[in-house]
Amino acid sequence: MNRKPVEEPVDLENPPYEDERQNIEINLLLEGLYQMYGFDFRHYVRSSLRRRVLNRMKAEKLPNVTALLEKVLHEPGFVDRLLNDMSIRVTEMFRDPSFFRAFRNLVVPELRKYPEIRIWHAGCATGEEVYSMAILMQEEGLAERTKIYATDMNEKAIDAAQKGAFPLKQMQYFTKNYLDSGGTKAFSEYYTTDHQYAYFQPVMKDNLMFAQHNLATDGSFNEFHVILCRNVLIYFDHKLQTQVHSLFHGSLVGGGYLGLGKKESILFVPEGVHYEEYVPQERIYRKR
Repeated sequence: MNRKPVEEPVDLENPPYEDERQNIEINLLLEGLYQMYGFDFRHYVRSSLRRRVLNRMKAEKLPNVTALLEKVLHEPGFVDRLLNDMSIRVTEMFRDPSFFRAFRNLVVPELRKYPEIRIWHAGCATGEEVYSMAILMQEEGLAERTKIYATDMNEKAIDAAQKGAFPLKQMQYFTKNYLDSGGTKAFSEYYTTDHQYAYFQPVMKDNLMFAQHNLATDGSFNEFHVILCRNVLIYFDHKLQTQVHSLFHGSLVGGGYLGLGKKESILFVPEGVHYEEYVPQERIYRKR
């Protein structure tokens, strides 16, 4: 006996077209951000982006993403709150200490050959890793011939990075990272404190240059011996990763070094053939 197929019950509270409609709304939001303000999130990994958009929607008590777009287009200053949500701010001093130890032991000896050293921290967030590199280069006696360029798409993050002030409660953890990375002094020598914040010495900032730069839309601005972009590219889709790697390759001198995050690789983009794996376990590559 032929039986009629059992139909799946329809969830009236969450109909199947809701996800599709929300995806369309997010596409319109991203297009609005790009057309109005020049911030291009259209090729960011959608799962992470969607989570950040919905969190802002809930924080503003808005019924849908379209209402969020209305505020972006018509409410002055609102876009800054959304950009704060969507930019990557996860960082710490001497993050992944083994990376900095490998850099100190294996890359620095090669950098000594240059009369001037230019390092670009792309996507520097609030600057913790920038100051980490400044300390490392000072300890290696290379501070005077090193220029460190630190960029991020988030203007507020850049402003915070320029101040060089970090919550004092974090310094114990940062000190452990510093020692594990091969630090040679007492970490507290590099900062003063007012019992709330740690302020890095002004001399640490002498060779640091901070600027707003958007990896999705902006081009190269110098030629570098080292480019560090750690734990940023994981938020980009393959198309944008390929575009950014093309930018990095064009910005590196021959024999220059590219440092990525632990979960990132250059092996699956076209530019990958132009690099050798210099320290594979730490994702440090050298341009051929």
